Amino acid sequence: MVRHFRRDDDITPAEQAQIIDMAIAMKADPYAHKPLAGPKSVALIFDKPSTRTRVSFSVGVADLGGNPLIIQAGESQLGAKESIADTARVLDRMVAAIVWRTFAQSGIDEMAAHSAVPVINSLSDDFHPCQLLADLMTIREHKGSLAGLTVAFLGDGSSNMANSYLVACAMAGMNVRVATPARYQPLAEARETATRIASETGGSVLVTPDVAEALVGADVVVTDTWISMGQESEKERRVADFAGYGVTAELMAPAQSDGLFLHCLPAFRGYEVDAEVIDGPQSVVWDAAENRLHAQKALMHFLFTSS
Repeated sequence: MVRHFRRDDDITPAEQAQIIDMAIAMKADPYAHKPLAGPKSVALIFDKPSTRTRVSFSVGVADLGGNPLIIQAGESQLGAKESIADTARVLDRMVAAIVWRTFAQSGIDEMAAHSAVPVINSLSDDFHPCQLLADLMTIREHKGSLAGLTVAFLGDGSSNMANSYLVACAMAGMNVRVATPARYQPLAEARETATRIASETGGSVLVTPDVAEALVGADVVVTDTWISMGQESEKERRVADFAGYGVTAELMAPAQSDGLFLHCLPAFRGYEVDAEVIDGPQSVVWDAAENRLHAQKALMHFLFTSS
C-alpha cells in the first residue's frame, strides 16, 4: 500500500519517532542513503512562493540520489485544463513522489487518492506537517527527548501551524497549549484528533485565550506570522486582534529559563516576535530551518521504503 503524508497523523507516533531518529542520523551522514538513485525524479509543485520548502526539498531529493522536478504555479495544466485526479494519474507514471505546496487541503487529499506514488503535503491552508517534523527534530536535539515537554503556541490558532502543532505534539506525548483570541480557533477536527491522540500518548491539549496560562512552565514557545499569504487585506484587523500575543522577552519570562523559541519563518520582527527574542540565545529558528532538509529526507526515505 502506498503511504502518503497529507497531514501529521498519516503516520503513527512510533513512525514519527522513527523518522526523527533517521533525520538525526542523516544529518550526521548526509549521503549514506540513496533510495532515489537512478536518478529517479520527484515532482515539486509550488502554488505558493517558497524559500525553505523549495531549497530543502530540492537539495534533499538530490542528496537521496534523485532529480528534483520543480513545477511552478501556471506552468502546468493542474487546476486549469486538467483535474487534480488526472494530473496524479499522469505524474505517478513518471516520478517517484509528488510534493505539493498549495492552498486547499482537499487538493492534497484528492491527489493522494489518485496517486500510486507517495504524495507529500509541503504546506496547505490547514496543515504544515513537514515543518513540524523539523521543529520536533530541533526540540529533540536541544532537549534530548520530547515526551512530557510543554509547548506553547501563541497567535493565530486558526493557522496551519497551530493545527499541525496540536496533532504532531500530541503524537509525541507533549503538552501542547495554543493561546489565541476566541475568533481564531483551530480546526475542530485537529483539536479533537489531538485530544484523542494525547489520551493515548500521555500528552495533553489546551486551547485558551490566556497567554499567561499557556506560557507558565513552557519548555518551548512558538509563534507564526499573523498575516499569511492571501490575508494581506486583513492586516490592520489582525494586528489589532493579536495585540498582546506577540512574543517579547517579557512574555518569555514565565517559560522555563532554558526555554526554546521557534518560528517557521518568514518572521516579521515587531509584530508576532521581537528582534531580541528571535535573534537571541533562546532562538533555535535557524536550526529548525536547516532541519527541514534532514527531516524531509528522512520522511521521503520512510515513505519510499514503507510503501
